[in-house]
Amino acid sequence: MNTEKRTPTESINAEDIAPCGMNCGICLARLREKNVCPGCNTDDTSKPKTRRQCQIKNCEELRTHGHQFCYECAKFPCTRPWNLDKRYRTKYDMSMIENQEALRAVGLERFVASERTRWSCQGCGGVICVHRDKCVFCGYPRS
Repeated sequence: MNTEKRTPTESINAEDIAPCGMNCGICLARLREKNVCPGCNTDDTSKPKTRRQCQIKNCEELRTHGHQFCYECAKFPCTRPWNLDKRYRTKYDMSMIENQEALRAVGLERFVASERTRWSCQGCGGVICVHRDKCVFCGYPRS
């Protein structure tokens, strides 16, 4: 457990919300101490290869039509976000499709505010990682 570095949920911001609906601020790649991923919406030079080659982030439909999020596309949900959603619902009890629907319903600012509350550790106030069952900072169980 990492008890020295605590990332407060206030550090989650609009730039953390990827085109697929993933909140990069709750991703283990962002919260770890080494080889930290800067998030999907940043310059590709410092990202791991898997993030640089993401089919959703590099979607021709998003680029062609200037969409920020998948839900803005007439083809939503296409196979790519649907498959990602299935994996995250099964493994991590989080839905990218639900995130997209929330973004559509309440807008980016309110969605980010709800994410700060949703992913705040009740033990230390840090960010709960979607990829872990407990807080990576204090070990408090994810509710």
